[in-house]
Amino acid sequence: MGFRLAPSAIQAGYRLEAHDSVGSTNAMALDRARDGDPGALWITALQQSSGRGRRGRQWATPHGNLAATLLTVGDLAPGTAATLGFVAGLALSDALTAIVPEARVAIAADGADTRRGRFELKWPNDVLAGGAKLAGILLESGLLADGRFAIALGIGVNVVAHPEDVPYPAISLRGLGFQGDAKDLFLALSDAWVDNSRLWNAGRGLQQVRERWLERAAGLGAQVSIRLDGRVARGTFETIDEDCRFVIREADGSLLKVAAGDVHFGAVASAQSD
Repeated sequence: MGFRLAPSAIQAGYRLEAHDSVGSTNAMALDRARDGDPGALWITALQQSSGRGRRGRQWATPHGNLAATLLTVGDLAPGTAATLGFVAGLALSDALTAIVPEARVAIAADGADTRRGRFELKWPNDVLAGGAKLAGILLESGLLADGRFAIALGIGVNVVAHPEDVPYPAISLRGLGFQGDAKDLFLALSDAWVDNSRLWNAGRGLQQVRERWLERAAGLGAQVSIRLDGRVARGTFETIDEDCRFVIREADGSLLKVAAGDVHFGAVASAQSD
């Protein structure tokens, strides 16, 4: 299909299984693990017919967009494995910066000023361009017969098109003027993953990952809202803590630490989280 691994990824022992169209690269990766695959396997496709997002939401992948899943098999604790999503965000941000260095972003959520060449990371699993969603990341796992965990780290990027019927701004690389394709992006991603996974170092380098992630965090210091247990929590996005939980400073000054949820910023927070 024309997908290629970067030389650094090949040297590090990664393998590639490339497709034109699949049901779900994440589902395929977990199937490979159950069939005995040892991991370090990238599965890529230009289209998914039954891709998934967080909380079971459908993630449509028109032909020409990138669907990529990295299968990891090992003995990682679930909490440590969950932080791989932050590694993926950094790797994708690095790859995008490498191949779209002069991107002019013309869309911004809440009417905010746009920035040049800026890809931001939205907790926990999105990559934004000027406030508009460009990519999403989904981790799924399964317990194997030998007691090890298989982790499917799925990455979906709007390369040639973005969804129109979504309640948030979205954008594609084509809309940013990028003239390459999903294969070019994957080549850069497979290279950037090697560096960022080495920094993470099976969780031992999580503090460095956290610091790099915060440098690119969308909405840091801004007003946010998040729905939790039947209520909407509002406050200021303070940081992410040492476990990569989302930290909000509420109006009374207290800190709220959130492990999972959908975050909204500014005007979008008021409009969508009530």
